[in-house]
Amino acid sequence: MDDDGLFCSSGTPACPWCPKKEGDQALGRSRGGPTTKIHLICDALGNPLKFTLTGGQIHDVTAAPDLLAKAETLGGLTIADKGYDSDEFRKEIKSRGSEPVIPGRKNRKEKIDYDKTVYGARGLVENAFCKLKQFRAVATRYDKLARNFTGMVTMACIMIWVRL
Repeated sequence: MDDDGLFCSSGTPACPWCPKKEGDQALGRSRGGPTTKIHLICDALGNPLKFTLTGGQIHDVTAAPDLLAKAETLGGLTIADKGYDSDEFRKEIKSRGSEPVIPGRKNRKEKIDYDKTVYGARGLVENAFCKLKQFRAVATRYDKLARNFTGMVTMACIMIWVRL
């Protein structure tokens, strides 16, 4: 009898028997490849308070209103980087009783004045991201689904708070 390998194969089956994982992945294509952005609100000491996930191709200012809605109260100053520069976002911050400290983008028609010494405190947010990236599962994103990755980022934020 001649075995041509049509009926018995030792490889993986063509169609897997397990169901596919379905759900939001919060992945998007950016310059560096597929990635996920973490948008983070920190307190005055640089500790993470609230966050949201978006795909890598989503601009920062589009995720800002949802993130701002998660915050119960804002402090006297709200510091953000150039990616969050928009007139609508500034108006929303002012309506919540806070003063925006956001530098204008370089292609802005009217220049925005902001306090550069206060803006230097944005390094605390960058340090919070460095603390988050100390957790390997957050830095490399092993999880396929956004809900699992959200859980991992939440656990990393809790661990940062426990270390205090």
